Amino acid sequence: MTQWNAAASAAARNLGRNSIFCGLTALLPLIVGPIIAGYRGFVPSLGWISILVFCVIVLALAVHLLFDALLFRLASSHETEAAGLAAVDDLLSRMQLRKPEKTPTGLEKRIAGSRRIVWRQRFALATCLVIFAILLLNASDSLPLC
Repeated sequence: MTQWNAAASAAARNLGRNSIFCGLTALLPLIVGPIIAGYRGFVPSLGWISILVFCVIVLALAVHLLFDALLFRLASSHETEAAGLAAVDDLLSRMQLRKPEKTPTGLEKRIAGSRRIVWRQRFALATCLVIFAILLLNASDSLPLC
C-alpha cells in the first residue's frame, strides 16, 4: 500500500467515524427532549424549531461526509493516485454532481475540503447542544432535574 493509498484510506475511515458519531450525537436532543417535555413543560416551540434545524444540518453534513468517505475508498482502491482521483471525478460527473475539470484536484485539497465540512458539522452540533442545554436549564429554573 502506497502513501497516498494509506492517506485516502485513513481519510475515509476518519470521515466515516466522525459522521456517525456526530449524527448520533445530534439525535440525542431529539430523543431526550420529548421525554423531558412531559417532566416540566420543556422548551417553547421556537427552541424546538432551532434544535431541529441544527440537527437536520448536522445529519445532512453526516450524509455528505459518508459519501465523501465512500469516494475516498474508491480512490484508494486504484493503483495510482491519478487513476483513483480520475475514477472519483468520473463518478461525480456521471452523477452530475460536478462538471469535469481541466486540471484535477489533488488528494490533499480534497481531504482539506472534507475537513472544512467536518468543522462546519462540529460547529452546528455544538450550537445544537448549547441551545438544548440553555433550554434545559431554562425549563428546570436552574434546579437539578433529579
